[in-house]
Amino acid sequence: KELCKTAGIQVIDTFIQRRPHPDPKYVVGKGKIEEIALKALDNNIDLLIFNNNLTPNQMRSIAKETDLRIIDRTMLILDIFAKHAKSSEGKLQVELAQMRYTLPRLVEKDTAMSRLSGGIGLRGPGETKLEMNRRRARERIQSLEQQIEKLANQRSLKRKKRDDSFIPVISLIGYTNAGKSTLLNALTQSNVETANKLFSTLDTTIRRIRFPQEREVIIADTVGFIRDLPSDLIAAFRATLEELAHSNLLIHLVDVSDENYDDKIQSVLNILEQLDLMEIASILVFNKNDLVNYAVLQTRIQKFQAISISAVNKNGLDNLLDHIERRLWHNATLSQ
Repeated sequence: KELCKTAGIQVIDTFIQRRPHPDPKYVVGKGKIEEIALKALDNNIDLLIFNNNLTPNQMRSIAKETDLRIIDRTMLILDIFAKHAKSSEGKLQVELAQMRYTLPRLVEKDTAMSRLSGGIGLRGPGETKLEMNRRRARERIQSLEQQIEKLANQRSLKRKKRDDSFIPVISLIGYTNAGKSTLLNALTQSNVETANKLFSTLDTTIRRIRFPQEREVIIADTVGFIRDLPSDLIAAFRATLEELAHSNLLIHLVDVSDENYDDKIQSVLNILEQLDLMEIASILVFNKNDLVNYAVLQTRIQKFQAISISAVNKNGLDNLLDHIERRLWHNATLSQ
């Protein structure tokens, strides 16, 4: 529902079916898909979104059965990313993810247009339209990969200059909509765009903070994570996400007012593990503490040994900066 809200889609109704295994043809059962189609017809609905990721065959079968436009969770996320990408690299990465997802779903719509055969001058005439589309898609994917690799190399040179100047790098990570951009603005007096929606930040934003004793750090705001982040997106954004590997410290920001905050902590940890980033030092920070009952907040803080802040009200930021300073320069064991 949150993804739909971010994409500007009005949710009219939802259906849940508990099954031991998804139906290989329709995901849900035949009776349920008929019920959904009838509901859609009664309410003039033209789009059906599945929270599961659909196979190409499932997508075709459901579309044929319901006569509706069908998208799945990955397609919805890709659409949101496409809307929010602003930098040239972000746009390239989103297009690459879309192309990788679309390629296996390119199908021949008209079998009558298959390869011609027979007749003088018509023997082996070349590619069908489908094969041509697939070849063009593969060529585009290769081109996008080369462009992204070139940008990654440029970023690597910039990173080397930073490393040579011995300036520590802090990366803000967390589930999407945890408040990372708001925290960046609060810490650096910046004006990075923020919004109460998923994936409002796709392009890494870098700012500097000056600490006492003429110390400086670079702080980077990164793309938000999400449960079961599509593999095509992880692959496309790998060059950006791998920047995290060169961080000296990760600030794992959590929306502590979210009922599912603990599940979202685990989702982020799962992605960090997937990217081999678990060895980097991190501080767990509970944001939006002004939206939670004090007793509940204290219980949650003690459970996870976290520190708490409100990036909007700027309370707790001095404590956070103190933790950062001690972790970076004193390598102290922090008392919570």
